[in-house]
Amino acid sequence: MANLDFKEMEEKWQKYWEGEKIFRAKNLSGKEIFSIDTPPPTVSGSMHIGHAFSYSQEDFIARFMRMYKGNVFYPFGTDDNGLPTERLVEKLKKVKSINMSRAEFIKLCLETLKEEKPAFINSWKKLGISCDFEKIYSTIDPQAQKVSQLSFIDLYNKGHIYKKNFPTIWCPECETSIAQAELEDKESGSLFSTLKFSVDKKDFLIATTRPELLYACVAIFVNPKDKKYKSFVGKKAKVPLFNFEVPIIADESAQIDKGTGALMVCSYGDKYDVESIGKYKLNPKLVIEKNGRVNIPGYEGLKIKEARKKILEDLKSKNLIAEQKEINHAVNVHDKCGTEIEFVETPQWFIKILDKKKEFIKQGEKIKWYPEFMKKRYDNWVNGLEWDWSISRNRHFGVPIPAWECPACGEVILPDEKELPVDPLETKKKCPKCKKDAVPEKMVLDTWATSSVTPQISSDLFGNKIKLPFSLRPNAHDIIRTWAFYTIVKSYFHEGKIPWDEIVISGIVSLGGEKMSKSKGNVIDPKKVLDEYGADALRFWAAGSKLGYDLDYQEKDLVTGKKLVNKLLNASKFVFTNLEKYDGKTKPKNMEKIDEIFLYNLELLSQRVAKNFLSYDYSLAKSETENFFWNMFCDNYLEIVKKRVYQGNGDKKLSAEYTLYQSLLILLKMFAPFVPFVTEEVYQNYFKRFEKEKSIHVCAWPKFDEKKQNSPDNLMDFDKLILIVDNVRKEKSRDKKPMNSEIILTLEKESMKFIKPYLEDLKNVTCAREIKEGLKFEVKFY
Repeated sequence: MANLDFKEMEEKWQKYWEGEKIFRAKNLSGKEIFSIDTPPPTVSGSMHIGHAFSYSQEDFIARFMRMYKGNVFYPFGTDDNGLPTERLVEKLKKVKSINMSRAEFIKLCLETLKEEKPAFINSWKKLGISCDFEKIYSTIDPQAQKVSQLSFIDLYNKGHIYKKNFPTIWCPECETSIAQAELEDKESGSLFSTLKFSVDKKDFLIATTRPELLYACVAIFVNPKDKKYKSFVGKKAKVPLFNFEVPIIADESAQIDKGTGALMVCSYGDKYDVESIGKYKLNPKLVIEKNGRVNIPGYEGLKIKEARKKILEDLKSKNLIAEQKEINHAVNVHDKCGTEIEFVETPQWFIKILDKKKEFIKQGEKIKWYPEFMKKRYDNWVNGLEWDWSISRNRHFGVPIPAWECPACGEVILPDEKELPVDPLETKKKCPKCKKDAVPEKMVLDTWATSSVTPQISSDLFGNKIKLPFSLRPNAHDIIRTWAFYTIVKSYFHEGKIPWDEIVISGIVSLGGEKMSKSKGNVIDPKKVLDEYGADALRFWAAGSKLGYDLDYQEKDLVTGKKLVNKLLNASKFVFTNLEKYDGKTKPKNMEKIDEIFLYNLELLSQRVAKNFLSYDYSLAKSETENFFWNMFCDNYLEIVKKRVYQGNGDKKLSAEYTLYQSLLILLKMFAPFVPFVTEEVYQNYFKRFEKEKSIHVCAWPKFDEKKQNSPDNLMDFDKLILIVDNVRKEKSRDKKPMNSEIILTLEKESMKFIKPYLEDLKNVTCAREIKEGLKFEVKFY
């Protein structure tokens, strides 16, 4: 058994769990059910090491709760309606969505998902994730689309959704609007050019990194406290190269110590331009197209950076650059593709959130955050919000926005619930007021607009028996601002409730202290790790990090995990080789004192481990279990009772048999959340014929008998005994004697007092022919 093929073992138990429906919730309507709002992984390729890390950690909790509480709702779904899935399809099928009709591309996406998803989902099964895979939702399937569209309709009817032609955060690479939460900061090198505007035929210097927006300049701001510009306020400045004039306005947003102190306001360079143009009701000049090209006279059709380069060349040739210097500064990029974002005026749908920041902070306070410091990230995000939530995307593949608009009166027409899910492009509607044909909405919902109702989607899949709030949301720290926040928003707007009672936040995986990245080439493929070390070893590694903290990938941790798997197999084989005639039930009338104390200590440990799990400190739970198994059980207790279980008789032998059986079972249960395959293997081979449950993973967590009256002195006896054994072993090692060499052991008076109930076991484990009282500890060899 110790030489077991772990791949064969894992596949066997994976099939067994599915066939026996081990992870199906017992009673979905039960009050005590522990419900998990499982993160649906994005179908964008294959599982990465970060998936293996975070999903293992949430599965430790799910498996423990299944044993501790008895009823867990742990659904599985895939997030496959967004840009990452589009990119995957374009890559695999060598196509571009913009070159296809929406219907053609959607059909191709669905066909590709059908091909790719079975292998994708199987990676989670191979890792030992204990979700109920019998019913799997997809954020693009009809059931999820219906829930998502119902959410849109409900929020629109409640006045939380509006449509507006507005300068929207735009990705020119993906050619879609994006939300504030999808922005990342990226350090970028740039030229900071001081350009020669003119006022009254004199140079008026303004520094900028965006000369391609000169033609879009609509005003110049100077700070009212800046004395050097006081006489310029109210005048007009001539824009270099293009020679039109713009007003000079006093506004405190101009920073006196930045550049020349004068600020170019353009349509649109950043969010401040958007605010400024609205504040002073300036007429915008739109020069950036949706495809990332410019429509500037003389530069038409150039890409943004091409236009920037050409305009700088032309400015230089006309002596319109006073100074240039290289700088590094942070720019906003789209988190999906790394492209610098623009602001493009387009009609978009928004959910109003800016007027409810205080309410969202209060909702966050009702949820228990693990670790607690992660709540600060949520608070900071909410307090720093500057835009309403943009929920529309100019993409092909996604949940269609269920709306039509009357071209005559502007009436928005929504479908009835019985029509859902609906694609407006495939369904005609007439305006109820004008009776004219309504124009179908072409845009789709942002993927977060659907992912933010995962509690409702998973509950709907199982008959809507699970109600808000769910018990737990596992969440990566980098999507607190998106998935966590948006789910809180939707639950509050729909039901006035929090979506879950508790949220656990995972960290990330690093390699050599650096964040893993494909571009750096420092990515670990979990498939290779699973092939070489097995799922149990990979999960064991993932348990090495405290919740919310990052973990460095180190192969030695996988080696340690594999050693544990082998040790569990070997120790179990040893135990049951000596329990061939034991029935798994019989308890001696008189337990040996050392056995009683050992079991009591183990039961105490099982309760400490349970407390660790209940506070989601799985790392400490694993560490304590592992230490006890190696140091107390394997290195000491097995050695102490070896001779008694071999050669003993009557209650002495039965006491050892009973303790070995019970202690190994308790240890298996405590290890089961971490290393589910090997614990199932041991349970099925040795324990199932005596225990009633068909899997270790639905066995009850170890019970603790609080009526036991062991005194603290007795509880410490085991530790005292181990200390003596350790000292004997050190003496034998120092004298280079084998561990089975016979000795005469001398102990002090105090040690002789407490050792009386354990004398025979001490003789056996130390190979002492005689144990006598003396002035000091001494070991003599025969």
